[in-house]
Amino acid sequence: MSVRFGLMALLGEGEKYGAQLRAEFEERTGGTWPLNVGQVYTTLDRLIRDGLVAQNGDPDSEGRIGYSLTPQGRAELETWWATPVDRSSTPRDELTIKLALAVTVAGVDVQRVVQDQRTATLRHLRDLTRLKHDVLTRDATEHRSRDLAWLLVLENLIFAAEAEVRWLDHVETRLHQESLRAPAVPLARPTAIPEQEVLR
Repeated sequence: MSVRFGLMALLGEGEKYGAQLRAEFEERTGGTWPLNVGQVYTTLDRLIRDGLVAQNGDPDSEGRIGYSLTPQGRAELETWWATPVDRSSTPRDELTIKLALAVTVAGVDVQRVVQDQRTATLRHLRDLTRLKHDVLTRDATEHRSRDLAWLLVLENLIFAAEAEVRWLDHVETRLHQESLRAPAVPLARPTAIPEQEVLR
């Protein structure tokens, strides 16, 4: 998710200062995509430059500066809510790149790479499922909307991990099919025995 729109969504609720934006972003997304403070303030500076966010007055007694959306920022946020996420540009995926290279580089045990990744992904899936169980079984009436947000993030990660395991199974099947199609290594032709050797 774009940090830019994440911060704007939080500012849509009202004025907030930088560290508060960082803390709320991480809390609402379950800490899945941590932000550093520098990233928050750099993004805020760009939003101010673009006329989407305004800095509200001088720092308070603790040195904090409040930020809020401008009318232009509020309009852009509404457009973001109403616009589907564009999936046409393919993000780089390290695992896909790793396996695509592994099948083309000599000496790489691709089966081992696939097996190790499957083990790691299944472990991650188990941890996510445990977290989901914890969220569903705790009494969270007071933080219901925050728990719902965290649950949605968790379920997205669970579905992604399940899809990755299925894809790794597919990769393994594809590798097996390719190994069956590989041309057989021709047998070495027997060398002719010299005539004098036969006569001996």
